[in-house]
Amino acid sequence: MVCYPTATGKLEVTGLGVAESKGWRKSLIVNLDAAVLSIKKAVEAAESAAGIPIAAAYVGVGGAHIRGVNARGGVTIASRGHGVAREDIRQVIRAAQNIAIPDDRELLHVLPQEFLLDSQDGIRDPVGMVGTHLEANVHLVTASTLAWQNVVTAVNRAGIEVPDSGTVFEPLACAEACLNPDDRELGVVLVDLGAGSSDLIIYQHGCVWLTASIPVGGEHFTNDIAVGLRTPIPEAEKIKRLWGRQDSGMGESSALEVPGVGERPARIVNYARLREIIEPRAIELLELIKAEVEPVDRDNQLGAGVVITGGGAKLGGFVALAERVLGLPVRVGFPMNMESSEEVLPDPSYSTVVGLVAYGKRMRLLQDHQNKGLMGKIWGVLRGPTN
Repeated sequence: MVCYPTATGKLEVTGLGVAESKGWRKSLIVNLDAAVLSIKKAVEAAESAAGIPIAAAYVGVGGAHIRGVNARGGVTIASRGHGVAREDIRQVIRAAQNIAIPDDRELLHVLPQEFLLDSQDGIRDPVGMVGTHLEANVHLVTASTLAWQNVVTAVNRAGIEVPDSGTVFEPLACAEACLNPDDRELGVVLVDLGAGSSDLIIYQHGCVWLTASIPVGGEHFTNDIAVGLRTPIPEAEKIKRLWGRQDSGMGESSALEVPGVGERPARIVNYARLREIIEPRAIELLELIKAEVEPVDRDNQLGAGVVITGGGAKLGGFVALAERVLGLPVRVGFPMNMESSEEVLPDPSYSTVVGLVAYGKRMRLLQDHQNKGLMGKIWGVLRGPTN
C-alpha cells in the first residue's frame, strides 16, 4: 500500500497491490523464492497504481514465534531537585529493557506502560516532576531472529529496503487502524485472525499490557473443511469464503456443491454440515484466546471488549460465537481514517496493511529529523498472508 498524508490528518491511498501469498506456512516462510515472487507481484501492482517506484516499506510480522513480556527498570535522577529530564526518561527505559534476551531473539518493540517516581505510580509523563528515583514499566515484544531475518531477506530480495524499526508486530499495526483512544483507555483486546496464527494485543489505561500469538488461524479452518468434506484445499478455501457470507441470508439448509478429490464426483452438502466442521475449530481458538485474556481481565478491566480483525474476522457467525465463549462484547474491526476510492479498503483483511501505513506516518512524525530523505512523503507497506 502506498499513501500520502493529507491536510486533514488522514491518509490518501494512491496505490494498492495484492498478490496470492505463497511460500508461507503457519506464519513462517518455508519457501523463500516463492515468498519473494509474491512480494514482487504485490509491489509491482502497487507501483503501477501509484505511478511511482517503491524503495522502502514498513513490514508486518506475526506468528507463534512472537513473545511479549513486561519488565521494570529504575534509575536515580541525575539532577536532583531540578525535575525529571528527557535524558532520565531515556535512561530508565534503557534500564527497563536491560533484561536477558536470548541470542536467538530479536527485540521488535519497547512499549512504555507507566512511570513511578519515588512512591507515586501511574505516571504517564514524569518530565519536570521532582523526585529522586525513577522507575519505568515497559512491555517488550521479541521475535525469533531467524523468522524475522527471513521476512526481511524476502522483502530485500524483492528490491525493498526495510528501515530501522521498520518491522512491526501486526496487531500493533492493526490497533493503529482499528482502535480509537477510548478503546485503549477503557481496556480492549484486539485479535488479528491471520492465516497461520491469531495474534492478539491487550491495552489497558492507554498502554499495551499483553501481546501473544495463538498457533491457530484461517488455514486451519481451510484444512478442516478439506478433510471433512474430502475436497481439494483450493476448493475448501472457496467454501470457507462462502461460509463467511452465510450471515447474509444463507440458511443452514441451503445446498452447497462440493467438488471431489481426483476423479471422484462432486457431492451436495448443506451449511449445517459445514457448521459441524467449522464450529469446533472456532471454539478451540476462542478458548485459547480466553486463556490469554482471563488473567488480565480479573477486575473487569476490558471495558471496550474485544475487537476482531484480519481475514478470519469474516468467518460467518464468529462474532456471536466469540461473545458467547469470551463473555465480552465483540465487534469486527475495520480500518479507519483513510481516504480512498478503493471499495476494498473497508475490509478487516486490510487492517494490518492500513495500520502499517498509519504506524509509519506516526514514526515519521516522531523521527523525521533523523530520517529525512528516507522515503519522502510516501510509505510503501507490505505484510504477510492474512486469509
